[in-house]
Parts: sequence; C-alpha cells; structure tokens
Amino acid sequence: MRFDTVIRHGTVVTASDTFKSDIGIRDGRIVALAAELTDADEIIDATGLLVLPGGIDSHVHLDQPSGDGIVMADDFDSGTRSAAIGGNTTVMAFCIQEKGQSLREALKIYHAKAEDKCHVDVSFHMVITDPTPEVLGQEVPALVEDGYTSMKVFMTYEGLRLRDDEILATLDTARRTGALVMVHCENEDAIRYLIGRHEEEGKFAPKFHATTRPVAAEREATHRALSLAEIVDVPIVIVHVSNREAMEEIRRARQRGQKIAGETCPQYLMLTADDLDQDALEGAKYVCSPPPRDEASQDACWEGLEQGVFDLFSSDHCPFRFDDPEGKLNEKGKRHFRWIPNGIPGVATRLPILFSEGVMRGRIDLNTFVAVTATNHAKLYGLYPRKGTIAIGSDADLALWDPEKRTTLTNDLLHHGADYTPYEGLDIQGWPTRVLLRGRTIVKDGKPAESDTPTGTYLPRGKSALIR
Repeated sequence: MRFDTVIRHGTVVTASDTFKSDIGIRDGRIVALAAELTDADEIIDATGLLVLPGGIDSHVHLDQPSGDGIVMADDFDSGTRSAAIGGNTTVMAFCIQEKGQSLREALKIYHAKAEDKCHVDVSFHMVITDPTPEVLGQEVPALVEDGYTSMKVFMTYEGLRLRDDEILATLDTARRTGALVMVHCENEDAIRYLIGRHEEEGKFAPKFHATTRPVAAEREATHRALSLAEIVDVPIVIVHVSNREAMEEIRRARQRGQKIAGETCPQYLMLTADDLDQDALEGAKYVCSPPPRDEASQDACWEGLEQGVFDLFSSDHCPFRFDDPEGKLNEKGKRHFRWIPNGIPGVATRLPILFSEGVMRGRIDLNTFVAVTATNHAKLYGLYPRKGTIAIGSDADLALWDPEKRTTLTNDLLHHGADYTPYEGLDIQGWPTRVLLRGRTIVKDGKPAESDTPTGTYLPRGKSALIR
C-alpha cells in the first residue's frame, strides 16, 4: 500500500488512548495506523512530538454584524488562518438571523462570506432571533435534514434575546426535528435594571460592564434554561459558563437525569474582572459576556474541566480591534461601557493555553485535552468519527505538538485581524508546530504554509450523539 503522506515515530493521542504509531494518509483520509510505514510521497518525522486530532472550535464568531459603525476584526480568511495557527482544523461559526429574515436568506449570506476564504473546515450554527411559525414549522425541519443540525438562542441582548415562550417553542421544534440547541444564559431584565442604576450613579467605565452582569444573572438564567429544557424534555448546551454557581446548575440537572452539555472558555480560566479595571480604557480589551469573574470562579471552571461537568472547551472567539473607531474605542464606547463591543479574540490561543495551563501543569491529562478540544465537539455536533479523532477512515486532520516548545504569546504570532490579544506576554509550554487539514500541511513551524491557498470546505452535519 502506497500513501500520499506518512507521519512517523510520533505519539498518537486520542480521547481514549495514547500509543506509538505511524499514520498513513491517502486521499485526505487516515488509511493505516501501524509501525514502520515508509512507502509514501511525503514522510513527516514526528520524533518527540505528540500527534493529536486537529482541534474543533465549536463556538466562533466571524464576519458577523455587530451594530452601527462596528466592524468585526476577523472575516473567514483571517479568522480561519488564525484558527489553524492554534492547532485547529474545524471551526463552527454562527449564522445570525436578522428580525424578519428567513433562515435560508441568512445562510445564503454567510455561505457567500465564507466561500473560497476558509483555511480550515467550517460549519454553521443557526441563531434564532425571530421564531415565527414559518421559521419553526417549515424552515428548521428542512434545514436540519440538510445538515444544519444545531441552533443557538440568546436570553440577553435586545434584538437577539427570546422570551421564555419563544424559547419553549424553539426547544420543542428541536425535540421534534432532532436539532441541538445552545443557550446563552444571562438575565437581560436584571442586566438592564443594573445598567440603569449605574447610569444614575455616573458609572460608565469598562469595569462596570462586569458589575452589571453579575454571577446571579447568569446563574438564574442557567437554571431557567435548564428548567425550560426539562419541560420540553430535550437536551441543550449551556455555553460559556463563567462561574461555580452556573456550573452547579448543570451538575444538578444531570443528577436529575437531564441530558446536558456544558462549555467553558479560556477567558474564564485566565482573566478576572480586575482586567476590566484599567486606566486609559485598556479595560475595554476584556469586555465580553459573561464577563470574567474572580480567582475562585477560575478554580471552579478548572474543576468543571477536571470532573467532566464541562464537555467542551471553546474560544467564543469574537474579535474587535481595540484602537479603532470601528472597534472597542468607538466614540460611544469611549463614553459608556454598554457601547463597547462585546467579545475578545481567542481562536488561536485556546489550545495552547489549555495545553500549557492544563496538561503541562497536571490539571488534566492528554486524553481529556483531546476530548474537550476536539472529540466531544465532533460527537456533540454530528461530525464524529469523520472529525475529532485519529482512526481508520477519519479525515487526516492532525496537529503535531511539541510539548517542550516554550513560547511567549504576542499578538503578531496569531495572524488574526485584532490588534491585541488579552493574553499578551503569557508564557506557554507546548505548541502545535505543524497542522494538516485532510492530509495537506496548512501550518509549518508555527506559520502558515508557503502555499496559503484556502482549502477549507463547508461541513453538513449529522444529528448530535446527545440526541441519538
């Protein structure tokens, strides 16, 4: 058997096993796992390296409308290139339905944005903002059959949030069609009340973004989302959990027998609300929702990863430029925290941060790292076993990690469109030195490959393992 590419002498890591093996690749797929594979057009020496499934980041915002005069820092070109630099081979972006718009119209726009620009494979979650009878009764069932098998609903942000009855109707549609619903859990009425109080007291600095979105607002909405899912009897995903109280709501729901998936993100392991409290509007760099909390919340989120409460570790990459009138420092944002665009960049730093702070510090093992960064994403969102593992027949999406390589994070390493990283100066141990998408090298020595032609493709998906 002759191969297109063989990766030799590496240590292969999956969500369940760690073993020495060569990997034979042909026509973009893994076709052999064995010792002493040599007959290939290209041989890659992985001596001393870990060979992991390419990361899957299932929570990424790219080229998304963000309000009047605000422009997101990454389109699908820069965003997916940055994803590849960080060891990812698949990202799942959000397609937002505007009020009054059909889902088909929204998807057509997003496919046009992504076409011929993606350096990694891409799939879309549908964001439901206008759950009309036509949308839920006609469009969603047809789209689920077409491979758009996940939806997101918001409990916060005017223009995006749904009422409880609208959430129930959306969940019921998901139950009938086999779709999986992701929920952003924050109580918008409480947030708006607190914003009003802050305005009365003249509190407009970036740090007050955090105090208007307290833990209780996230905890209450998490409990409510889980209760609504229990009423309809359907699994859901609670995304970007930032604290113990919300995490414990997930744990208790599982103990009651609910099928729930939980997700956390790097910002809740590495940042705190104190990062928003800086002079010269520097705190605007760290404005995201939910906001970073405190060190006790960081410890809780690590505990959630260690104990399996969190199935997913995603970036919630939502990038804006900082020193830019179309970004964080727009004219209104300079005067009031509520006009600072919500979101931080992180698609390239997600995996290195968890590898360094989690694996190398002994908080999680390599198999857990693979599970929460790739395998569980593939299973939960209908891509497994094509994606998210190293097995015969799977796509040859691979990241070769040097566990000894030490790197200091700087913005120029990341190849994204933002002009900053919230993790500037962080010392990292472990880095993906080479990344392959369907057997083709797209990153080499930590930089885009010489042939930087986008070869990513759109991925229709099956139904979630959580539902099946």
